[in-house]
Amino acid sequence: MARKQFDFIVFDWDGTLMDSTATIVHCIQAAARDLGLPVPDERAAAHVIGLSLQSAMEVAIPDVDPKYYPRIVERYRYHYLAQDGGLTLFDGVHEMLEDLSNQGYFLGVATGKSRVGLNRALKVAGLEARFDATRCADETFSKPHPAMLEELTRELGQDMQRTVMIGDTTHDLLLARNAGAAGIAVHYGAHTPADLQALQPLFAANSVTELHAWLNEQA
Repeated sequence: MARKQFDFIVFDWDGTLMDSTATIVHCIQAAARDLGLPVPDERAAAHVIGLSLQSAMEVAIPDVDPKYYPRIVERYRYHYLAQDGGLTLFDGVHEMLEDLSNQGYFLGVATGKSRVGLNRALKVAGLEARFDATRCADETFSKPHPAMLEELTRELGQDMQRTVMIGDTTHDLLLARNAGAAGIAVHYGAHTPADLQALQPLFAANSVTELHAWLNEQA
């Protein structure tokens, strides 16, 4: 049997495993509205998903007094916490992760969420024990800095050239590129297929089922 391409598969969370893009966009817009600030349109709000929360607000709602950003973050968290318990994984995620784990892959998460936020999401999703290592934006540099993948591979003793990062945003693909890992795009999340394809991912999936099949055949 031919050796697989990868040993370590790292997933983004929001928009890749969790169906949360629309909720995050709504909460960013609501936070701006609460403070009487310019409300970003859907595309602008979706574009910052995957960045650390402070960085996301600075990009989505630019050119305002810096004193507002901590308040925007506070209002975002207020709106998000009221809804995140109702968020669900995309269809097929549980089955895919279980199958990949059973095949012996190391599994990880690299996310713009905070550690508290990711731990809560993992608990709600029933995935607390599924991943070998995870990294959050409040623990290291935000995407697309390579630190998340560098730290994850070092923690698990993995080879970056045998690591693949899977995500729904250009931040994820740039993280992979900057770290020297392979990148796979999913087209059902925050960023447009055209934006993702511009970064020439190894593969692009239109659904979790398609992603799962490709990983079984090619990874």
